[in-house]
Amino acid sequence: MKREGKRAGGRRAIEWFIKILLLWMTVTAVLCSEKITAAAHNSVKASWKDGAGIAALIDKAEFDENAEEQENHQSAADTASDDTEIPEGEADNKEEQEPDNAAGNLVMADVNNVLNVRTEPDSSAELAGYLYADCGGTILQQQDGWTKLESGELVGWASNDYLLFGEEAKAAAEDSGRTVATTTTGALRIRKEPSLDAGVYDLLEEGAEYEVVDADQLAFSDGITISEDWIAVDYEGKTGFVSSEYVKIDFLVDHGETVEEVKQRKAEEEKAALAAKKEKQKQQAEKTRAMEASDEVLLAALIQCEAGSDIYEGQVAVGAVVMNRVKSPAYPNTIKDVIFASGQFTPVGSGKVARLISSGKIRASCVQAAQEAIAGVSPVGSATHFRRAGSREGLVVGAHVFW
Repeated sequence: MKREGKRAGGRRAIEWFIKILLLWMTVTAVLCSEKITAAAHNSVKASWKDGAGIAALIDKAEFDENAEEQENHQSAADTASDDTEIPEGEADNKEEQEPDNAAGNLVMADVNNVLNVRTEPDSSAELAGYLYADCGGTILQQQDGWTKLESGELVGWASNDYLLFGEEAKAAAEDSGRTVATTTTGALRIRKEPSLDAGVYDLLEEGAEYEVVDADQLAFSDGITISEDWIAVDYEGKTGFVSSEYVKIDFLVDHGETVEEVKQRKAEEEKAALAAKKEKQKQQAEKTRAMEASDEVLLAALIQCEAGSDIYEGQVAVGAVVMNRVKSPAYPNTIKDVIFASGQFTPVGSGKVARLISSGKIRASCVQAAQEAIAGVSPVGSATHFRRAGSREGLVVGAHVFW
């Protein structure tokens, strides 16, 4: 009987051990099915060891699962804030926005004078440069009533209050822009008609730019249309034609200037103005020396400038015209005043006579011709005018006609 009692007690102990083992395996399966993290699992085991019971385990699992869902939800929200479109009225929450593609990338200045372009979208920010009337550019970004644009070398922010976008910008660009043909090869013939057999105006160097004459302008001015093989361009007020194979066509709009470009331009303008001032001073000094020269030297210089390559008789004839004017009541009564009278002799107005006197390189034949004219010799009688022969009737002596 004692043995049977011991055996029965042993069986009950084994049965309880199996039940406890099954219960532990069941709890472990529940925890795994609920996808509890490793940290939560350790916490659950600790709670179980402390005797908190199954309820504590379920509460803990639900708490960690909710926390994981909240974290995933926050990550999704963060992703949406970077990649999704911001609703109207919430633009201030995004630092920089891409331009509305529906409006196009073109932007034009809407000013009568100058628009300041800044380094940041703030009216107190440092100046990046300037946009002038009829200037345009490309939209880079838009933010809080400002547009970041690129115009030539200038990149910066301008207030939308002074800019045109979309169709308005397109219309402004078409009104103020121009289409230019740039040659891509050297010695390109610009022809008088759109034909390989037509006459040639000129040979164009590589990189030459000419404004394109569009179809409407061509129809109005020349009354013709041309094939795609030819491009009509403006050549010194006339219509010229170049092969479309050897030109690159671009639509150009004036661009702005950076602060550095403005400084450089002004420095170059000041340099040019200083050089012009020095040149003017030099010309004035030469003119002064010319006016101080003797009548013989002054007349000889004029003869050389007007007829230096002509026959000797033609040189004397030019000198005689000056002397005939001195004698005429319709002109001043001195050689100097006749020669320096406004608009009478082109070489005088251009400073060529003064430069020749200053150089001292007057030819002996011209000096001799001046001396004869002053002495009263006149191959042209009382003529007071002359010009290149072939342009009117009169007495022809050498290369000129006199009247």
